[in-house]
Formats: sequence, structure tokens, C-alpha cells
Amino acid sequence: QLLGASIACLLLKFVTHGKAIPTHGVAGISELEGVVMEIVITFALVYTVYATAADPKKGSLGTIAPIAIGFIVGANILAAGPFSGGSMNPARSFGPAVAAGNFAGNWVYWVGPLIGGGLAGLVYGDVFIGSYQPVADQDYA
Repeated sequence: QLLGASIACLLLKFVTHGKAIPTHGVAGISELEGVVMEIVITFALVYTVYATAADPKKGSLGTIAPIAIGFIVGANILAAGPFSGGSMNPARSFGPAVAAGNFAGNWVYWVGPLIGGGLAGLVYGDVFIGSYQPVADQDYA
């Protein structure tokens, strides 16, 4: 993802004859608040992925996984875009930073998504999936 994002942004810079590549940056909030914003939106995204696509007991809910994930990405961008850029993925912010040669505040887009995604994985994995036992393994005595 990092390589792909970097190559894509460098190609964009090339085909636009060196025009500036917009990078993520917090606006109107501190970098720490940007980290919190990225934690929250990444948590929401990863939780949605677990709930609709990865949960072994999701049943027919899995059929709406793509639309649910798309909606949460869109909602996160609308909610966080004006403040932190709504990255939710370090590669999404790394590629433009490489092409622009500007890594100011880029740590926000590493720390926030890694914490938010990790927390969602722990919460959903331990609370919902961790307690799951397939029907064949249950004791009916």
C-alpha cells in the first residue's frame, strides 16, 4: 500500500507537470486532537468491517458488507475531512507526503489509524468473535 500510494502520487505529479500534491494536515485543531479524530474514525471503519465482513456468525448481514463499509468511509470523510483529512489509512497520507516531500504532521496518520484499528480489532475480536463457538462444537447434553 505504501509503495502503491507513493508511485500513484509521483505519477500524478508527473502527469500534472509538477503541480502541488495536496497532503493531509490538521486544520483548526491540534495534532493531538487530529490523532483522536483518526482513532475514532478508524475504529468505526474497522469495527464495521469486522461486523459485516469478518464475523463468522454474520449470516446474511455479510451481503451488505460492501455498502456498509462504503457508507462508513463516506461518513468518516464527511465528519473528519475538514479537521484531520479523514485518512483512516497511513498509506493514504504517506503517498502524498512522499510526492510533496512534506512529512509535517504525518505521524498523526500513523498513530491514529494504528491505535483505532487495533482497538476495534481487540474489542470486536475479543467480545464478539472470541465468544463464538461453531454449532458443531457445542455440547447439547
